Amino acid sequence: VLDVRTDIGAYLKAHLPGAVYLHTETLRSAENGVPNLLLPAQSYRALFTRLGVAPGRRVVIYASGESRNIDATYVAWILQGFGQRSVHVLDGGFGKWELEGRPLSRRYPRDEAPPFAASEFRPERATLTDVRNALHRADVVLVDARPPDQFLGQAGAQLRRGHIPGAVNHYWQDDLVEGEIARTWKDRRVLRAAYEEQGITPGKEIIAYCNGGLESSHVYVTLRGLLGYPRVRVYDGSFTEWSEREDLPVATGSEAARGSAPAVPPS
Repeated sequence: VLDVRTDIGAYLKAHLPGAVYLHTETLRSAENGVPNLLLPAQSYRALFTRLGVAPGRRVVIYASGESRNIDATYVAWILQGFGQRSVHVLDGGFGKWELEGRPLSRRYPRDEAPPFAASEFRPERATLTDVRNALHRADVVLVDARPPDQFLGQAGAQLRRGHIPGAVNHYWQDDLVEGEIARTWKDRRVLRAAYEEQGITPGKEIIAYCNGGLESSHVYVTLRGLLGYPRVRVYDGSFTEWSEREDLPVATGSEAARGSAPAVPPS
């Protein structure tokens, strides 16, 4: 059981019995200056070994259950890249668990597992080149998982504001329903209808992006894990990488459907 809440103090106060602590930011770092990319496979092997994760062992991941479900889905996306067969995200996270009066602990688990010896790391990941080429393909949908104001270019910390041309804005929190203290996924039928209404359908290849892979991992888990979409990838460089490249186009305003091909050559 992995506790991925952003505040280690919250873990020290109470956590699920047997849970070990992991801060999501230890899972990514800079590469060629881009500050939020995946680490090499060997780094994850060392980290997951320390946490007691082993191939074939069931893993349950939980975040706060409020606005940080994305921490749990990001870890799930990485583990699935190693072919981990049984990876689960706790719906509603710690907040729902605590609200329902379920068991809590303050003890640190003493759990030794064999080395995390998964041989290959093949995350369902898209690169900048993949996204450039996708701009010219009608069978690919780019899904921007950020808040609408960032998509429209009204907010954002990146060097340029806006979105990748042709992208569809599907804010990741729209997949959730507000509870007393936690947010949980909406009914599968409601989720499927919402995505398909935007043209995000199972027959197309989906590339989700945000600012750095976290929000888009939530779309990934929703489409792959809950709705069974066969081809979904996360562009972890996301708009942080894209917007810094002045040779790449950026769109602003309400343009949200695929239109004419942007003025950028495929590579």
